Parts: sequence; structure tokens; C-alpha cells
Amino acid sequence: MTTPTTSRFSFGPWNISEGADPFGPEVRRTFPHEKKFGFYRSLGFEGVQLHDDDAVPDLDSVAPSQIESKAKTLGSLLEDEGLVTEFVAPRLWFSEKTVDGAYTSNSAADRAYAWERTMKSIDIARALNCKALVLWLSREGTYIRESKNARLAYERLLDVVNRILEYDEQIEVWIEPKPNEPTDQAYVPTIGHAIALAYASKAPGRVKGVIESAHAILVGLDPSDEMAFALAHGKLASVHLNDQNGLKYDQDKNFGAANLRGAFNQVLVLEENGYGSRGEFVGLDVKTMRTQKGFPVIDHLKTSREIFLLLVEKTRTLDRSLVEKCRAERDYEMLEAYIMRHLLGAKQP
Repeated sequence: MTTPTTSRFSFGPWNISEGADPFGPEVRRTFPHEKKFGFYRSLGFEGVQLHDDDAVPDLDSVAPSQIESKAKTLGSLLEDEGLVTEFVAPRLWFSEKTVDGAYTSNSAADRAYAWERTMKSIDIARALNCKALVLWLSREGTYIRESKNARLAYERLLDVVNRILEYDEQIEVWIEPKPNEPTDQAYVPTIGHAIALAYASKAPGRVKGVIESAHAILVGLDPSDEMAFALAHGKLASVHLNDQNGLKYDQDKNFGAANLRGAFNQVLVLEENGYGSRGEFVGLDVKTMRTQKGFPVIDHLKTSREIFLLLVEKTRTLDRSLVEKCRAERDYEMLEAYIMRHLLGAKQP
């Protein structure tokens, strides 16, 4: 067991979500974007996750000469609130030019747009004193496999990673895998794919991964195993904790709400491997329920942070000698019974 760390928490302004519902009317009024940052510290968060256009709105219409100054304006606001930027991510899924992929589009003009947007994102990160660029490769995939040359697509993804590393020699590239949505089948569905790109890159030490609980569940994997794999390779840059009720759309449920034991195992693997000791954030990518009223709604963030910390306490009070005894004797029935009683706070025999 490593020395316990004090967790630092982060979330993105999109997690104080609007009330839009694709299947019905809005249930909440829009909350002003710039006012969301005032909630972070009171909720126990100090890290801010940003898309490029969270930092510089209407980025595509902003003159290049103005991008740095606009980003620094936000940087001053965050500093006044006692906040730091965890990462910046290029938003490459809302433009008409990225409908069929950004870096893997069949259109050279669309790929050029994606690279231009990526450079702007790096410039924004630099202006915010942020050393991480997250690539959520949302539309890098297909609806039918015949629509793209898959090997060429992977080569193009690796080329983009290398171009980022060359464009800024300080930036780290954090790849966030997801198996589907909005594409039917993504090219980088798991952390293993992301780490393979890292090792193939020109600077493997600066390419890492971000694991979101729900994304791992959507591909049929255990998030704690994905985290362990990344940790074993020194490649777990950040986590986006939430929960997921089965194989369906990305739900971003409260952490531990659907599978508390699964959440416990995620916290356990992070705790046992010293996650956070190098300053890594515990990101919470959770959204409130579609039915929830309020202005704004922030309880889901408080709840998920509380659940995480309660599970941290469960990991730190785990009887590890008993766990090792059960492992040595291959008595997994006893081990499971102990774990369940421990989680329920029940008396052990």
C-alpha cells in the first residue's frame, strides 16, 4: 500500500449542464457559462477541464491574434477563483467539417481544418499555463467500415499525435478512448489502443491516456482493469469517474450509482498505486438527470465527490492481511463475503 494521497478534484463547465432533452422540452434554464467557475471551490474542486471554445467562445470566428488575449482573460478569472486548468481539448465534433471525422476524414480540407483547430487549442493551453491536450477522438471512426481505409486512419491519428508533439515540445497528449457514440465504431475504443499510439509516437513519455468509467463499460470492460493497465505502463494521466447502467448511450451517471462495488474497485486500484501523488486530478464527468429541476443543478457533483471520498475510506480500512490470506488460500468465497460486508458496513464474523 502506498502513502495515502489527498485527492484533487476537477470537472468541466459542461457538467453543470443545461436542461436540453433530445426527447422533450427543456427542464432547466440555461445557466451563464462564466458564472459556473464560481461554484468550483465551494464544491471542493480546484481543477477545470476545458474545451477550446469554453476558453475562447466562437473560436472559429476569432482572429488568431486575439486568441491568446481572450484565453488569458479566462486564465485571470480562474486564478482569481483559485482554480487551475487541468487540460484543454479541441472540440472537433460540432463543426460541419468534422461530421465524418476530423483527423481521419476522407476530405483533405476537413483534415486541414482539424489540424488548424488543434493548433489553436495548444495555443490556448499555453496561454492558460496548461501542459495537457486531451484528444477525445469522438468522430474518428465509421458507421460502415467500408467508408474509410482503417490502416490509413490509424496512420493519420499517429501523424497528428506526432505533429502535436513537434508543435509544442512541452505539451502532453492525453488520449481519451471511447468505443462508440457519436460514431458506430471508433478507431481508438480502449486504453490499450491509446497506449499503443503512445509507444509508437516520437515522444512516448508525453503521450498518455484518460480513462472514463462509462467509456470502459460501454466496450464491455471493467474500468478498474483499464486503469490498472494504464498505471502499469505509467500512462494514466487522468480519470473521468462516473457510472453507466449497461451497454447503451453514454449516461454520465453519478459515480457509484449503478455499480457501487465497481466504483470501489476503481478507487482501490487508484489508491493502491499512488494515483494523485504526482498531482493527478480525480475528474468527475457526471451530469444530472434529465428530469431534475433547478437553477443551477450542482448536487450530482457534490454527491459523486462524496461517494468517491467514502470509498477512499473503505479502501484505507480494508483488512489487507485478510485479503492476502484469502488469495493465498484461494478462498474467494470468503473474500467476496468480506468485501460485501465491508462495503455495507456490516459486522464481520
